[in-house]
Amino acid sequence: MPSLTRDEAQTRAALVEVVSMDVELDLTTSSRTFESETTIVFTAAAAEPTFVDLKAVDVHEVELNGVAVEPATVVDGRLPLTPAQGENTLVVRATMPFSNDGQGLHRSVDPADQREYVYGHLFLDAAPKVFACFDQPDLKAPYAVVVKAPDEWVVTGNGDPTHEGGGVWRLATTKPLSTYFVTVCAGPYVQQRDTWRGPDGQEVPLVVHTRASLAEQLEAQAPQVFEVTRQCMSFFHELFGIDYPFGEYHQVFVPEFNAGAMENPGCVTFRDQYVFTGAITRQDLLLRSNTIAHEMAHMWFGDLVTPVWWDDLWLNESFAEYMAHRALVGATEFTEAWVDFGIGRKPWGYAAERSPSTHPVAGAPAPDGDTALQNFDGISYAKGASALRQLIAWMGDEAFVAGVRDHLEGHAYGNATLADFLGSMGRASGRDVQAWAAAWLETAGLDRIAVELTTRQDADGLPVIDTATVVRQQPTGEVFTRSSGEPAGRPHALTVAGWTDGDRAWQVDVELDGDRVEVPELSGRPVPRLVVPNAADTTWATAVLDEDSWAALPTQLPQVTEPVTRAMLWAALFDGVAEATVDPRHLVEVFVHAFPAETDASVLAISGGYTQRAVRTMVPAAEREGLLERMAAAGRERLRTAEPATSAAWLGARVVAVCSTDAEEVRRWARGQALPEGLEADHEFRWFAVKRLAQLGALDGEVELMEGHDGSLTGRLSALTARAAEPTPEAKQWAWEQLAGRDSGRSNYERNHLAQGFWSSGDDALLEPYVERYLTDVPALSGVLGEDALARVAQLAFPLPVATQRTADAVDRVVASGLLSAAVRRSMVDQRSVLGEVLASRERFGG
Repeated sequence: MPSLTRDEAQTRAALVEVVSMDVELDLTTSSRTFESETTIVFTAAAAEPTFVDLKAVDVHEVELNGVAVEPATVVDGRLPLTPAQGENTLVVRATMPFSNDGQGLHRSVDPADQREYVYGHLFLDAAPKVFACFDQPDLKAPYAVVVKAPDEWVVTGNGDPTHEGGGVWRLATTKPLSTYFVTVCAGPYVQQRDTWRGPDGQEVPLVVHTRASLAEQLEAQAPQVFEVTRQCMSFFHELFGIDYPFGEYHQVFVPEFNAGAMENPGCVTFRDQYVFTGAITRQDLLLRSNTIAHEMAHMWFGDLVTPVWWDDLWLNESFAEYMAHRALVGATEFTEAWVDFGIGRKPWGYAAERSPSTHPVAGAPAPDGDTALQNFDGISYAKGASALRQLIAWMGDEAFVAGVRDHLEGHAYGNATLADFLGSMGRASGRDVQAWAAAWLETAGLDRIAVELTTRQDADGLPVIDTATVVRQQPTGEVFTRSSGEPAGRPHALTVAGWTDGDRAWQVDVELDGDRVEVPELSGRPVPRLVVPNAADTTWATAVLDEDSWAALPTQLPQVTEPVTRAMLWAALFDGVAEATVDPRHLVEVFVHAFPAETDASVLAISGGYTQRAVRTMVPAAEREGLLERMAAAGRERLRTAEPATSAAWLGARVVAVCSTDAEEVRRWARGQALPEGLEADHEFRWFAVKRLAQLGALDGEVELMEGHDGSLTGRLSALTARAAEPTPEAKQWAWEQLAGRDSGRSNYERNHLAQGFWSSGDDALLEPYVERYLTDVPALSGVLGEDALARVAQLAFPLPVATQRTADAVDRVVASGLLSAAVRRSMVDQRSVLGEVLASRERFGG
């Protein structure tokens, strides 16, 4: 189906204004389809042809102003019509499809109790799969929704829900919403309730929901969810100066969700993995709390004020990304949130910047919706948030907050553009914000920042700094320059520091507004073992360490007492490995020294995950198990020295479970024997062990044993991953048919988990035949899965472990064919870039 273009949207918006949307859904007729009746009241500036978006299984009736319209005229999801000038009423009755790919109205069965659940995810272009609409972000309207559901179900959505009896639920009429924000959640959900009370007397009912099989976990965890929710609502209420605008505040933890969460006004949907079923680490709580804060920030920035078109969607996400971390630090116990940002979020964005698909934060052309979706990545989130941090450093926080308030108040319940936002910032600061934006937002790429020292001996013969220079190297190429062809010239507000054996020798704040800036205050200061650019991790750049600092990292990084600096150094290591300037074996050496001494849960979790993935891809097969065993030894040491039943102990144990080469050690845990304290009832941890046994080819009934203990959705998915990980021809053949078969009936979640297991084991001889199958079978899933879901499958199923030039050439041929959908092509291009990094690393460092 064609994607709506910007030109089409502008033409339609000039003609049509939507007055109201009335939607009636009947979810009781079938497990595969539902009935939808939509009444759209709209005005037309002229009696000119236009169209309504509709992606139905069957269209029963269409009436425009009481006159029947032939439903057969719906072509490629578009119902053409010619309205009368003035007010019009369109009524559409249709049968719509439930989905199993996380888009539209998703229906799933909980294997724990066979109960069914439905939730709506209408992001970007999925709304016409639920109701007829003018599907573009700038045609907002109030929604009145009525849902008929099975008697035992609970229904909620954007408007406050009322059960009228007989399974009929009426949702209160909403404030004006874009189509992609509308949601309905229905099923035998269980609930917990609380209330937020504002300083001006405003009261907002708070409700959290999840599947019935997670009722016990939700009851235990709801107090922490409500605490963070209240804290963030108070924080944003005070910061923005605007009351929360959307009635009750529901947070629904739904199954098989593609993203982390979605900011539907009044009814945020979250992936239900955030209702934890095992041991809960500090990072688990931080991530969930950050997501709560992120989605709540959207209630004002994104929901109250929405972009006119998709190419400004980055501003929604950048703003919420920044505000979530600001709120956690300012209003909750998670004052270390910027550490998690530095080691978790920024490397995601840095990887996107290295990809051929890199793009500016803003100004990236989005001629249609599909193109916009491809630019929805780590640049939109992490780089955009980092740019906002730099904007605040440049204009001052007081002016920034005043500009945000001006923007929200001036465009409430409407739409706005980047130019509108910059106008508010300019009025608040009195500065030329457009020039700042041209440097930071309108060019792609990463600056590289280093510190150059010259040294001399002091009167006592000790080495001291003679001169210190902070150096900025700007990327070259058309996409990295301004429209004038000049380099981006980004100014950076940053900190440089020196560390020696755990002591900070010096620290200096620097305004870097040129390619070289002298730092005279460092003259005569001691020469440290570790020289750290961007030590406070406040800017967006590749930190380039000098040769001596790289060499000193194994012993010096563990002694750095500032967690945010440790996180930044890990991110620099990740960049160095990806750019083939750091041997991946050196990364393992740093890990072996640093992991047993680390205390921050985010650094523990992410450094372990990244390092083991780097070993599995960057290092030749003959060396992998030996390096993984070294990692396992570091995990055992962290487990041994940590206080029992703490995040540090559990994260150490996870490293052992996923890296150990001792099958009997892993088997004991898989079978529930001698488990670390606090993990005795943690099925997820035991699944880590089962999957590792599968990779080692050492399964002996453990999958079946765990399936008997864990009949949950997570257990079912973990079993698929384990079976796909077995390094046998039979296991791979079965897994591939389930993963890539058009008729396998597998959901997007199941395909993702199969892909993760499939490529995690096996030598080239076993895996190589599946390179060509990937290149033919995965693109053929277009139409079986929605593009958003298929992009994720294409990424996870990419044959990265078969890291040969032959694989690279085969991918290049398919990408060049022009036959791929936009989503699949983007995933292949990005993963092909990672494959290039692997090949470059092996060429330089051996293998």
